[in-house]
Amino acid sequence: MHLPGEEGHNPLKRSLSDITDGHGAAADQEGPKRFSPRRYQTQVYEVARRRNTIAVMETGTGKTMIAVMLIDEIGQAIKSSGDNKLIIFLAPTVHLVHQQFGVIKEHTSFEVEEYYGAKGVDAWDKEHWEKEFKNHDILVMTPQILLDALRKAFLTMEAVCLLIMDECHRATGNHPYTKIMKEFYHRSSMKPKVFGMTASPVIRKGVSSPMDCEDQISELESILDSQIYTVEDKTEMEVYAPTAKETRRFYNPTWFSSLDLKEKIKASWSKNDALFLTLQESIQSNFKDLEDKVKTLRRRLSNDYEKILYCLDNLGLICAYEAVKVCLENAPTSEECEVYRESSIRCRYFLEEVVGIIKHSLLNGVEIFLDVGFDYLKAVDLGYISPKLNELVQLFHSFGISRDLLCLIFVDRIITAKVIERFMRKVTSLSHFKISYLTGSTTSVDALTPKIQKETLKLFSSGEVNLLFSTDVVEEGIHVPNCSCVIRFDLPKTVRSYVQSRGRARQDNSQFIIMLERGNEQQRDQLYEIIKSEGLMTNTALNRDPEEIVLKPCTLDEISEYIVDATGASVTADSSVRLIHKYCDTLPRDKYFIPRPAFQFSYLGDSYECKITLPPNAAFQTLVGPACKNSALSKQVVCLEACKKLHQLGALNDHLLPSTDKPLEKDIITESKGPASGAGTTKRKELHGTTSIRALSGTWAEKLDGAVFYAYKFDFSCDIVTELYSGLILLIETELAKDVGNIGLELYLVSKKVKASVSSCGQVRLDREQMAKAKLFQEFFFNGLFGKLFHRINPAEKQREFLLKKETRKLWRQSYMYLVLPLETFNDSNNDSWKINWGGINSCVSVVEFLKQNALLGAQHCNGDARRSLQNRTGPSGTGCNGSQIFHFADSSVDENSFKDMVVVAIHTGKIYSVFEVLSDTSAESPFDTSEYNNYAEYFNKKYGILLMYPGQPLLRLKQNHNPHNLLVNFNGEGGSGMTSESGLVNGKERMYAHMPPELLACTGVRREVLKSFYLIPSLIHRLESLMLASQLREEISSHPSSLQISSSLILEALTSLRCGEDFSMERLELLGDSVLKYTVGCHLFLKYPEKHDGQLSSLRQSVICNANLHRLGIDRNLQGYVRDGAFDPRRWVGPGQLSIRPVPCECGVDTLEVPVDCKFQTRDPGIVVGKCCDMGHRWMGSKTISDCVEALIGAYYVVGGLSAAVHFMKWLKIDLELEPSLVSEAIATASLHSCNPMVDDIGILESKLRYVFSTKGLLQEAITHASEQDSKLGYSYERLEYLGDCVLDLLITRYLYQSHKDIDPGELTDLRAASVNNENFAQAAVRHNLQQHLQHCSGLLQSQITEYAKSLSEHDIGSKLQVPKGPKALGDMLESIAGAILIDTKLNLDEVWRVYKPLLSPIVTPDKLELPPLRELIELCGSLGYFHKEQIVKKDETVHAELSVQLKDVLLIGKGIDRSKKAAKGEAAHHLLKELEKRGIAHSGSARKRKLGAEQVDDTSPTKQKKTEMHLPVDTTELSSPATVRKISSLKNDIPVIKPINMKKGGPRVSLFELCKQQQWQMPTFKPTEKDFSFTSTITLYIPNLGNIECTGDPRSDKKSSLDSAALLMLYDLERQGRIIIGGC
Repeated sequence: MHLPGEEGHNPLKRSLSDITDGHGAAADQEGPKRFSPRRYQTQVYEVARRRNTIAVMETGTGKTMIAVMLIDEIGQAIKSSGDNKLIIFLAPTVHLVHQQFGVIKEHTSFEVEEYYGAKGVDAWDKEHWEKEFKNHDILVMTPQILLDALRKAFLTMEAVCLLIMDECHRATGNHPYTKIMKEFYHRSSMKPKVFGMTASPVIRKGVSSPMDCEDQISELESILDSQIYTVEDKTEMEVYAPTAKETRRFYNPTWFSSLDLKEKIKASWSKNDALFLTLQESIQSNFKDLEDKVKTLRRRLSNDYEKILYCLDNLGLICAYEAVKVCLENAPTSEECEVYRESSIRCRYFLEEVVGIIKHSLLNGVEIFLDVGFDYLKAVDLGYISPKLNELVQLFHSFGISRDLLCLIFVDRIITAKVIERFMRKVTSLSHFKISYLTGSTTSVDALTPKIQKETLKLFSSGEVNLLFSTDVVEEGIHVPNCSCVIRFDLPKTVRSYVQSRGRARQDNSQFIIMLERGNEQQRDQLYEIIKSEGLMTNTALNRDPEEIVLKPCTLDEISEYIVDATGASVTADSSVRLIHKYCDTLPRDKYFIPRPAFQFSYLGDSYECKITLPPNAAFQTLVGPACKNSALSKQVVCLEACKKLHQLGALNDHLLPSTDKPLEKDIITESKGPASGAGTTKRKELHGTTSIRALSGTWAEKLDGAVFYAYKFDFSCDIVTELYSGLILLIETELAKDVGNIGLELYLVSKKVKASVSSCGQVRLDREQMAKAKLFQEFFFNGLFGKLFHRINPAEKQREFLLKKETRKLWRQSYMYLVLPLETFNDSNNDSWKINWGGINSCVSVVEFLKQNALLGAQHCNGDARRSLQNRTGPSGTGCNGSQIFHFADSSVDENSFKDMVVVAIHTGKIYSVFEVLSDTSAESPFDTSEYNNYAEYFNKKYGILLMYPGQPLLRLKQNHNPHNLLVNFNGEGGSGMTSESGLVNGKERMYAHMPPELLACTGVRREVLKSFYLIPSLIHRLESLMLASQLREEISSHPSSLQISSSLILEALTSLRCGEDFSMERLELLGDSVLKYTVGCHLFLKYPEKHDGQLSSLRQSVICNANLHRLGIDRNLQGYVRDGAFDPRRWVGPGQLSIRPVPCECGVDTLEVPVDCKFQTRDPGIVVGKCCDMGHRWMGSKTISDCVEALIGAYYVVGGLSAAVHFMKWLKIDLELEPSLVSEAIATASLHSCNPMVDDIGILESKLRYVFSTKGLLQEAITHASEQDSKLGYSYERLEYLGDCVLDLLITRYLYQSHKDIDPGELTDLRAASVNNENFAQAAVRHNLQQHLQHCSGLLQSQITEYAKSLSEHDIGSKLQVPKGPKALGDMLESIAGAILIDTKLNLDEVWRVYKPLLSPIVTPDKLELPPLRELIELCGSLGYFHKEQIVKKDETVHAELSVQLKDVLLIGKGIDRSKKAAKGEAAHHLLKELEKRGIAHSGSARKRKLGAEQVDDTSPTKQKKTEMHLPVDTTELSSPATVRKISSLKNDIPVIKPINMKKGGPRVSLFELCKQQQWQMPTFKPTEKDFSFTSTITLYIPNLGNIECTGDPRSDKKSSLDSAALLMLYDLERQGRIIIGGC
């Protein structure tokens, strides 16, 4: 055999000195740790380089380092040659894998990884393994993992260049070492180099003769294809690995007679065993699970009995007592059913009885006997401790008080290690020793967990544990270099055990002590044979001449196996049994049924035949194997045939692993593209653009000869009759859909409501001049009302510029082109007639021209020439008609009777006003409002540099311009005060007026009614644009939009998230769409894949309906651009021709409107604000919002057109599915072939209860058959129909709730569905109608739980819901499966299923009967009142103890709960707290259940979002008994709370105060904001228990939120000043 790169000179190949020199100047300090090989290591290494070698060397002599040298040599050669080959290091135990992995990693520069079962390697597929092979050079693993990888064809032997086997003497019999070599190595065409390591090359217990020894060694060599090699000169080895000094320690035989005690214990065991037998015989024969459970517990009873007797005989009374205590600690406890409870009680009763028997025999307590001065000889005489145990104690005493001792004590049994360890801990004179034990990784109830054992071994290696009791788990290979003593408390059984355990003593002058009973010839002979075997083994190994030895060919027995042609994966007869069990483990199960194969043997005279029966949800049910010479072989052969058939059916893949369906079914949806990590989750946020509205794009502005527009009239009517609004007309180039261009909606103003109507008015043509004037009018009005007409040229200067003086083309963009113009007012009531108010438009155009020449933009305009020109324009003053006064305006003189309610513009500010009244008794010379100016004339002169020409004219009282508001939401209707939020919501502050001389105003020629109508435009246009987008999406979805008749408003609802704050959102439709999607996909998969079990169907369905996939589908269809996910901010609304005064420049790094789908535009940063757009339309959006939108659109189409419409939309999404009638017929045909179960008395009785008669009885038969009926050989069960029925009932109930409760909050609708669609509700319905009697099963546990559940429901007091046990899941499953059966029997008639099920499920919960889970109700109640709850969870044994507390004024209420699950314990504690709160008049009102935005849907000031109501709750200090207690708070806690530094950004102080209140459980403070002189001031009140109220008033701020922050900040500083908090902690 040649190594890679061995031919010729390899410059990259290092010499041995390069490998091992750790002291040279060139040694890499950061590289692998170097070592200097000993001479004998080099000797063995050189042999191993030349041929396959088994190194036979004493434990501790450094065999692993020889392997490291080989690894380094061969590994470097591989890298130099470029071969992609692996080095595999095998170790038989996980302990050794950990240890050898660490050594190799420390001493080589290669990529090393370790592999063992707990890492989940059994579930890895080929891709995973290939990744491991690619990324690592050396793989350290247990042999079973390599064997499995070879059998599954994840790896071939040809890919391995070096195979190292630690403890290779195990290569015998059916050990994985043997199977690796025989099944793969010896069959390989390119065999790897083999290096084995052992201290004992014999493969049996011992050797009887030199010939026997030679045969065993030859057999090992033959299997491993290697020759043994041992070092002849052991002088150097003795220096580095000195042999421990072997001594014998004799103890006297046990003479104490414990016959009476044994008889008593045996009598107790016999009595309880007899009761077990009686119980076992009383169980129905078909209830195999109960029978198995009782048998298991009966064996447990016998095992405990045997352990106690063993300890009594070998260790004495005290250790027997400890053994009983150990058994009691592990005693089974079960509350699942009566039989389980009785069986568990039997076991515990026996142990408690034995405790009493042994206690009676002990005169005093154990601890007293073991105290200082304890007379051990007397204890031996009394039988308290055995002579053997006494000898061990004396041996420990002989070690003195040195804490440097590390001693291993080997025992045979785990119970021995446990009880002696407990005993020694109680011996006071040995208290200076730290004592522990190891058990090995067994399934015994007494075994320690791998993690604890690993930690214990680490403590022993470091010297923190002195005495370590262990079974044979540490005999092999575990490296503890400081171990100075090994004691064999129990004799070794093999020469290997003898050699290995002795080798654990590594220190110089270490001891190997064997304990022997005096006069016991059997023990003497056993030890003699072991020592003789070692001698023979050593001599044979030394005397063999490697040159003369010829390896015997390995005998390869003919193997029955099945090989997959596509991959080379194989399964043999003996491995097939394990594979069948593994396949069954992947099948769906419940607590009443564990899927496993059943075998039935038939004796045929001279041979055996085996029949295998697989669970009903397997790919096939039964198979009979060929006849074989014995039953064991017949079982293997039939399993091999079963594996072959499962592979042919696709249940096992080409690597002979149970098939797992791909995450996405290709025939339903296309493969995913782009990054998917976190897609569809609430945590991931994504940057997306906004889709342009095609209907609003236009090129009309570029047409020189005019253009034709579609006209849409806006009419407004107020609920206050005297409030008049002018009509407006919308002109666009594209015709709108009928349900967009003809709508009505209500706009909500302060204390009034305006109904807006949009109607189509045909087409209108504007010539070039009219378009120019219309554009100029819109620019003037939009900027005057919603922006600024005068802009500063340079922010640092006072110089201003009239916006419309220069070219305004930049204010318009082709993608957003429309006109909104005023209409003339007609006196008749004919709404069909309309005419554009060209007079008003022309007048506004004249004003614009006037302002271009005469706007007073700065002090430089206040010169004589300017004033004269203004004076000349206004003309002389005088008296008008009827003696009315003529007023001099900036651009004209107007009669007093003409300008009432006229819209005017101030020529010095560009602001637009409406004239309210003439202040006849005032003039510009009247006193000014503040003392800063003497009069108005002085104010305008000093402030603006204007010298008034007509100071004597009366002032005009003007209604001021105001910001636009969101008029789409009725904030007054929610009980609010009408105050605005920062984003521009309706407020109720006092109307503000301005006083101004007429000569500074220009008349626009339009009336106030036009101005009022234009203030409605932002909200109206926003809604229209949303509907246009919805209509646009509708057109994309269907090429025949009229065929489905779905309205734009319904699609808009599906596109609108809760964050928008509208009175509609996608949540209701999303809830319905979720159910529709689940049903259609579930039903499609059920029909298309009749061979797949419910677990596979659920996996496939989940891959389609999961949020990640829906998100991907939505992104592929660009739904993200249509989603409305932010509240309408009217202050940022910008119409065509308008310049934004609140720009948000794009900082997203994207130049286009659409944002590419890229991971750089995705984040999980919680600080990212969602829903706020930049000027490019880019906004951050929660990833889940897109998935929710997809579901909502499915729901919308289902509402309008049923399943066909929903499927139509799904197909547009690229979810390709059909509910084909032919597949339904096939399902019915299959069910009609079901054999009838003779246990079913009368299907008709069940049909009468259901009030439905099945056409195909087999469907009902299948629907009521539990999988535990496997023994009945029916070959079917209800799991698939239950999967279908789950989808059906979910849709039917959700549809019913959606249709029945149209006005309730979406969150409450969700709660109703959760309360209605759950297994517990279905189980109760089944019992109410006595359907449980018809469930066919073979589970005694299930039968017992059904009986108890039915009884508890009949006795149930509705007011005490926590006392009701949870119903068996199988009952709810049966109800679901019957629904699935009816659906198939009716050929997918959902209405017929609902006709049957509505009475079964009645009464269906209604909002007034809805009960939230106690914990959620407590959280919502505390949230609504501003209280915080705290929880403390403690796990004790198998139960969870929960304690919840709520701080009222000066009373702390505490609720306690205990249960097996954390959730249930917290629920019980919350229940008790709610009852205690109810006693104090504090209860959850229905209105408090209104849906709130989730944590991810609010801004950074969310702690103050909730409205806090100041409440004075009664205080009751009466002490209550558990489970609810009341504690009166006597004083503040001693610890001063520390809070983080305060974030001074908006909302930061309130967040800090919120966190402080939560930490201390103080009630949330109340805020009272007030407004005065255009500023807000807030007062905050905080109640601290037993200290009362603290009140602070903040500084005035320009907006309300900032004033709240100011008050919160002052409160925090005040608390710090008083020494009640510390600010600035970590």
